[in-house]
Amino acid sequence: MGQLTGGDPSLLRRINSAVVLHALRAADCATLTEITRVTGLSRPTVEGVVEGLTEAGLVVETAADEGTARRQGRPARRFRFRAEAGHLLGLEIGPHRVAALLSDLDGRVLGAQAKEVDVTDPADERLDRLRGVVAELLRRAGIARSSLRAVGVGTPGIVEADGTVRLGTALPQWTGLRLGDRLSRSFKCPVLVENDANAAVVAEHWKGAARESDDVVFVLAGLSPGAGSLIGGRLHRGYGGAAGEIGALHLLGREVTPETLLSTTDEPLHPLDEQAVAEVFALARGGDQRARAAVERFIQRLVHDVAALVLALDPELVVIGGWASGLDGVLEPLRRELARYCLRPPQVTLSLLGEAAVATGALRLALDHVEAQLFAVEGTATARR
Repeated sequence: MGQLTGGDPSLLRRINSAVVLHALRAADCATLTEITRVTGLSRPTVEGVVEGLTEAGLVVETAADEGTARRQGRPARRFRFRAEAGHLLGLEIGPHRVAALLSDLDGRVLGAQAKEVDVTDPADERLDRLRGVVAELLRRAGIARSSLRAVGVGTPGIVEADGTVRLGTALPQWTGLRLGDRLSRSFKCPVLVENDANAAVVAEHWKGAARESDDVVFVLAGLSPGAGSLIGGRLHRGYGGAAGEIGALHLLGREVTPETLLSTTDEPLHPLDEQAVAEVFALARGGDQRARAAVERFIQRLVHDVAALVLALDPELVVIGGWASGLDGVLEPLRRELARYCLRPPQVTLSLLGEAAVATGALRLALDHVEAQLFAVEGTATARR
């Protein structure tokens, strides 16, 4: 982001700069007097800080309203945070699509772009498609790549802190992929890679169904469901980044696999993909008894997996997302099962963000990173007059 203090390296000035910037960002615009009142800093301190932030390109003086100037004489100078001083990207890399969201430094979405991909596409081809989506999005928005301050990425798999996918079975060639490093070649800013379900729970807490809850489980319901969790409003990744991998529960003494659950014959369903599963659900809706039994087994498996996580974490809210969230009869069996086992069953609801959840959460992670830079020193010491 560059220096926030106009070149002054002192801790006190950095603290005061963060305090003033926070006040301006929270307001549409403000006068020096209003900033002084809100921050508790002296007028000379505020003037100096605003000058430094203006030089850094993070604050700009707004034009006075001509009518007000004529009625009242010279109006007080007003300033605002320059949300357009930089931009953020939230990216989704999934089995069937790659997508991108572009925002300013306030998190206001300026554009979106997506492209379908094939589940069998190799890693290089999938990343090439993603780069094309990003290039088209930036072109349409008229935003230079150099304006990007952070990029968030949501993808299936267990993701290391450095952006390496330690295990990713949903996408070809994904296990061991140094995704953060690969994408960093395309961007001259930090690239933050996160598990897709973790990104989605962040999104629902920011703009979706979990805005009023700090203890949340988001279930990305698919053939192999995964979950992201917030505990006390903070993302819970677990020691190795594998928290919420409920799709592996059948390995713990439960031998029934998704291929067997969803089979309408005596043989496992093969190939196991969403198209094949959609056909099973279509048959069930048409009254086919074996298909209806397969759907019931699939829903019960999802219910049991979610119940196990809920019993461990005791969340206030469970949000169901992913393609399976559109299936009839998902919520009620889950509510009944949780009511049987939980002392205080959580609320259960569907995602409000739908397929945009992962990219939206990735965007929020990028915004969090930039805000940490802007306000890192806030609260480390008391701003003084």
